[in-house]
Amino acid sequence: MYTISQINDTNMEEFMNITSGIFEHSPWVAQKAFSKKPFSSLHDLHQSMVEVVKHTSSEQQLTLIKAHPNLGERIAMTNHSTEEQKGAGLQNLTNDEYEQFLQTNQEYMEKFGFPFILAVRGKNKHEIYKSMKTRISSSKESEFETALTEIYKIALLRLEEIIK
Repeated sequence: MYTISQINDTNMEEFMNITSGIFEHSPWVAQKAFSKKPFSSLHDLHQSMVEVVKHTSSEQQLTLIKAHPNLGERIAMTNHSTEEQKGAGLQNLTNDEYEQFLQTNQEYMEKFGFPFILAVRGKNKHEIYKSMKTRISSSKESEFETALTEIYKIALLRLEEIIK
């Protein structure tokens, strides 16, 4: 774990090694946030990263959303995603549950054009599936904003794992 003081003392390479995985497959967020140092707290760092995302194009935001894996899929993922999904029981789905997740993910992707995103820590597979079924009836604009909000939650949880 790092302190915020140690984070502030890093050079770009060190900062990127520590924070580049906070936003899934999107090291550009950390790279742009680096210029906002020094950070007064973990939450200041998180807010700086969120502001980077908020002040980028909707196309770049969509790319960030699409960088996330479908929940419950049996594919190679980042270590963060693997651990988060394992903690929610998504790596141990029965064949029937897996098929349900696969079908719902496909329906969601067809409707919105991006994967269903949810900060799964502290949730179980049943709660996650229920959220998928509920949110699939949302509008594309609403779901786009919800996906970004969930990404911000995921990023904060990941930062809390590495900064004390």
